[in-house]
Amino acid sequence: MRVLMVGYEPEAVDFSDPALPPGLNAEKIHHGIKVALEEMRGRGWTAEQCFIRPDDQAGPILKQMLTSGSYDCLVIGAGIRSWPRHLPVFETLINTAREAAPRVPIAFNTRPEDSGDAVERVCGKRSL
Repeated sequence: MRVLMVGYEPEAVDFSDPALPPGLNAEKIHHGIKVALEEMRGRGWTAEQCFIRPDDQAGPILKQMLTSGSYDCLVIGAGIRSWPRHLPVFETLINTAREAAPRVPIAFNTRPEDSGDAVERVCGKRSL
């Protein structure tokens, strides 16, 4: 199985936003992503990270990734979905995924570390 995880570039996150968990920082996000990618690879899957920024390039970047390869699942990170002020980016990503890869299931994690469980919930227990 080939999985694409899309999330905000940690250095682009405004950690002063009160909507974010206290104590969250770029280092913790990078660590969570590393754990998630390793855990998915441990399941026998190929996993890649697609970093975006909360701007008008989010959709084109995701489209480029989705059309440059064949994916079995797309994970859209909780950080993209949990900020009310970033709802337009979330909508853009959903519509981009629907247009660029309409057959690819979309999973939602609650934090990077449970991305593998989200994929398994949506796609089942498959391996390469």
